[in-house]
Amino acid sequence: MNPSEIKKLRTESILKELIPEALANLDDENLKNLCVVDVECKKGRYDAFVYLDKMFFNVHEQEKILSSLKKASRALQNYCMSEQGWYRCPNFHF
Repeated sequence: MNPSEIKKLRTESILKELIPEALANLDDENLKNLCVVDVECKKGRYDAFVYLDKMFFNVHEQEKILSSLKKASRALQNYCMSEQGWYRCPNFHF
């Protein structure tokens, strides 16, 4: 493993912990109980693909949750930046 792969894995691990905390701090009840399954960073850690557990939601609920997540994406990024002291946070894709 080279240093860039280690940094990528570290970022993924940190985001896996921080995103559920950030979701719990939001006012939206639908987003508070979401389970983050995996986070995969791409493009040099500029993009983070966040995989969520959708087992208990029907298609309509999934669309509503994805719409809410897109709106709350910037708030989630700000939370992660403030908790870790990062200058920038990856763009989240759900």
